Amino acid sequence: MLLQLKGICKSYLGDTILSNISMKIERGEKMGLIGVNGVGKSTLLKIIAGDTSYDNGEINIGKAMKIGYLRQHSGLQMDNTIWSEMLNVFTELRGVEQELRELECAMSEPSLVDNTVKFDNMMNRYATKSEWFMEQGGYEIEAKIRRMLNGMGFKNKSMNTPIHKLSGGQKTRLALAKILLEQPDLLMLDEPTNHLDFTTLAWLEGYLRSYPGAILVVSHDRYFLDSLVNVIYEIERTEAIRYTGNYSKYVESKMKNRDIHAKKYNLQQQQIGKMEDYIQRNITMATSSKSAKNRRKQLERIERLEKPKRDLKQVQMSFPLEKPSHKDVLQVRDMSISFMEQYEQKSLMKHINFQLQRGDKVALIGPNGVGKSTLLKTLLKDYQPDSGVIEWGHGVSIGYYDQEQSTLHPDNTVLNELWSRFPHSEEASIRSVLGNFLFTSEDVYKKISSLSGGEKARVALAKLMLQKANVLMMDEPTNHLDLFSKEVLEQALLNYEGTLFFISHDRYFLNKLADKMLELHSTGVIAFNGNYDDYVTAKSQNDKQSLLLKS
Repeated sequence: MLLQLKGICKSYLGDTILSNISMKIERGEKMGLIGVNGVGKSTLLKIIAGDTSYDNGEINIGKAMKIGYLRQHSGLQMDNTIWSEMLNVFTELRGVEQELRELECAMSEPSLVDNTVKFDNMMNRYATKSEWFMEQGGYEIEAKIRRMLNGMGFKNKSMNTPIHKLSGGQKTRLALAKILLEQPDLLMLDEPTNHLDFTTLAWLEGYLRSYPGAILVVSHDRYFLDSLVNVIYEIERTEAIRYTGNYSKYVESKMKNRDIHAKKYNLQQQQIGKMEDYIQRNITMATSSKSAKNRRKQLERIERLEKPKRDLKQVQMSFPLEKPSHKDVLQVRDMSISFMEQYEQKSLMKHINFQLQRGDKVALIGPNGVGKSTLLKTLLKDYQPDSGVIEWGHGVSIGYYDQEQSTLHPDNTVLNELWSRFPHSEEASIRSVLGNFLFTSEDVYKKISSLSGGEKARVALAKLMLQKANVLMMDEPTNHLDLFSKEVLEQALLNYEGTLFFISHDRYFLNKLADKMLELHSTGVIAFNGNYDDYVTAKSQNDKQSLLLKS
């Protein structure tokens, strides 16, 4: 056993965050920690890491066990270069390497020729340290660092780049690379797939599957959880429940367990009802009083099952249309887009050609930084293309979901944010919609600036729902949503009768929704029919054909 939690409790400002959390982590286990936003997943990781105190309970950690915890920009020294920061992981090994070099110099001194005792002592020290250095992988330090950085998407980045010049996403990836190089016994990761493109995601999944230590990961990436974990812990109503298997198995098991419990509870209630009725009818009768008293004792001994809990209130949404568009929704022909960098105009993409038809559900994918969001904003006329044609069809009405929620006014209340956009709607109607998105009573008076990322996403989706647009343009719509809200959004979009054009890194979401994938490159767009899995299969076949042609 690496780690065991017994009855961990944590309250904050009088509100119970975690209660009676018990958990055991064995060597080699790959565990996912899930639950709705704000349920306490990150708090539990911080408690295990020792960053946050807990009120009651007990934590037992295995002897000499090393815990690695990925915090935001975890342990990065901003003035270091990428390479020097990675070398810091191997400080002890590099210290021993320096000792070996010093011993080599010392042993080559002519004065040692006649001092055989001193020379032999040095040789023994050198042999011992050299053997340890080799066993610990001292000769593979540079190769390990390069493999890790290449896998985490830094292949084309100068190793001399100062960390403070990296983007937020790059810093997060570098922090993850560093903690993976440290090889802790227990690796704790909080949303590690954020900011990763498909190539890096696939590499990380493969690496973590073969990782020798245990892993505890908080993630809303269902594809990642399915690929990696063999145990799920769900935090619900401040308690943790363990399920064996990956995310898909958890969904199946939870539903099955709930149905079994409900049936057992109903049967027991029927049994109790019959016993209570018998006791009530016979307790005062001379002939059957003894039997009724025996029955009452039996009733008192029954271990009563807990009443099945009602499902937690979940987001409800749908995207109705005011009216459908015509068949041809969008034509993009030979479009080029550039940007200004240090007073110089640089090409971002060119020769962009594709079309959308009514009812299409098309995903725009491509590596980070290729310009997916810029393309979307150009179609919305926020940016002007350098050349080419953008032709929207007749009867098109567009609804746009921005991943940054920049269309939300920070000083508005939640209620006013919707009401100002739809001033002719009645307050009761606006409140009803907000209730579907879990904003009830006083919640509607919260300022936008005070909301969490998940709450802002729900406000933006509520506005989108009220637009009744026949074309939805969505940029990373599952960001900030918990697993359960993602599933509600998926179902709403599956039922949507308009045209959907969206950007997403959520592979589970792509599999559910996309009927076509557009892979964006700087020199054009490549279309793939089908969802994400179809796209991966087609790419694999194309790569094999390319290799055959080269050979």
